[in-house]
Amino acid sequence: MAAMYAETLRDFTEGSIVHGKVLEIRENDVLVDIGYKSEGLIPKQEFKDVETLNEGDEIEVLLERLEDDEGMVVLSKQRAELQRNWQKVLSEFNEGDIISGEIVGQVKGGLIVDVGVEAFLPGSQIDVVPVRNAGDLMGQTLDFKILKINEERRNIVLSRRELLEESRRDQKKALLAEIKIGQTRTGVVKNITDFGAFIDLKGMDGLLHITDISWGRVNHPSDVLSIGQELEVMILDVDLDRERISLGLKQQSDNPWEGIESRFPVNSRVRGKVVNLMPYGAFIEIEEGVEGMVHVSEMSWTKRVARASDVLQVGEEVEAVVLSINKDEQKISLGMRQTEENPWDVVAQNYPIGARVTGTVRNFTNYGAFVELQEGVDGMIHVSDMSWTRKINHPSEVLKKGDVVDTVVLEVDSGSQRISLGLKQAQEDPWASIAANYAIGQKVKGTISKLASFGAFIELEEGIDGLVHISQISDERVQKVKEVLTPGQEVEARVIKIDPVERRIGLSIKAAEVADEDFRVDDDMLQGLRAGEDLVTLGSAFDEALGGEGESEEWHPGQK
Repeated sequence: MAAMYAETLRDFTEGSIVHGKVLEIRENDVLVDIGYKSEGLIPKQEFKDVETLNEGDEIEVLLERLEDDEGMVVLSKQRAELQRNWQKVLSEFNEGDIISGEIVGQVKGGLIVDVGVEAFLPGSQIDVVPVRNAGDLMGQTLDFKILKINEERRNIVLSRRELLEESRRDQKKALLAEIKIGQTRTGVVKNITDFGAFIDLKGMDGLLHITDISWGRVNHPSDVLSIGQELEVMILDVDLDRERISLGLKQQSDNPWEGIESRFPVNSRVRGKVVNLMPYGAFIEIEEGVEGMVHVSEMSWTKRVARASDVLQVGEEVEAVVLSINKDEQKISLGMRQTEENPWDVVAQNYPIGARVTGTVRNFTNYGAFVELQEGVDGMIHVSDMSWTRKINHPSEVLKKGDVVDTVVLEVDSGSQRISLGLKQAQEDPWASIAANYAIGQKVKGTISKLASFGAFIELEEGIDGLVHISQISDERVQKVKEVLTPGQEVEARVIKIDPVERRIGLSIKAAEVADEDFRVDDDMLQGLRAGEDLVTLGSAFDEALGGEGESEEWHPGQK
């Protein structure tokens, strides 16, 4: 018996594969007899097809240990299969060979592939392009190229990318040999950028530019395309030297701009959706692939639109009128305000010349003030029509924004959308009553308002100035006016000349010293007030008073 036992031990070596017989299939284990003095238990999960297993079946198992703590043999069905598979892989495959396997797991850096044994597929070797979701490949059986076999570590590294690249090289040669401009080919969206999409034509990528995706507006290629999408595209251009292919998608359908004039004639009404807003206007899609632009100036008759976004928003439906069409440049000019009645068409009727109207000062320019008469209808008061008596250099000298003013309509130009208004015309002209208020020889009192080299201006009342020539200041010869008179000084003088037409009043200070019965107006007294002599006009005289001695611009008599 001892000799027989020793012989039995020699037939069983730990780590070797042995044959065994299934004695019993239990709830969680399978009892196996390998002809040793004791049996072994193998967990059911080690059997891939335990449902088909029967008592008495012969199986191969790996002898891990002859005895465990309970005296039973330790066996493994999985390790036996793994060892057999390794032996098969090593005997049938070498590095560089093609092997088929199922992707069964995902680990950091790649995938696990079952090729009989577990092999590693690095993430960089999965495909020719980065794989966004490697989990989508789980359960697929594919071909791989063996990059490396490490027998000691029982490790195999695979590559699917190299197989795909080899296949693409062959496909690329075939594609370049037969591709021609105008062909239609099937491709798959491989990558999307801001400027377009790259389409896999099975062997080579072609560029589908954003402008060739659709006849209509495409804000971004991803709005209409997706990775993996299959498309029918047209070959637009082929550069064999640089191996570049340009593709078109919109060319697969008719150009909507053909016959555009007949479908949307000028002055016709259209309805469309706002697809884009710019500060200067809005783009309206009136049919698929056809957009028109409404400039801010064509959005309203009455509202002052600064930006298109102030009145419109993307997605809003609007009605417009076709103003012009440029088929070559694929541009349509639209107008929204033309769908409504133009209030300026009745402005001349509502604001006849000579009518007194009230409005609100809205804005200033250097030459006048804009007065809002009604929403969208402004009139303009020129600085020359703001005062009968003063020279207005800027409207802010008389008005301020928000003032409500009474004016008179001077002119209406509906075509240019302009109304000229007069502020002074709504007031009485003080010079109209000069003859009634002042008489030749009358003594008057006033205040020195301004000095000039030739004389001084005396303010007699609001808006009415008279001029004392230097020769009429004193009986003594006056060399410089400022040595005798000062601004703000009150003086008495006599009226020696009145000219309502030219808006002039001539005064003499020294004549005020003469008795009334002795006063006479002579030529010497008026000499300094005649045009063409020292005093050209009261206007130029006043300008000289403002700017000092020297050159001055012409000044209209009567302006202050």
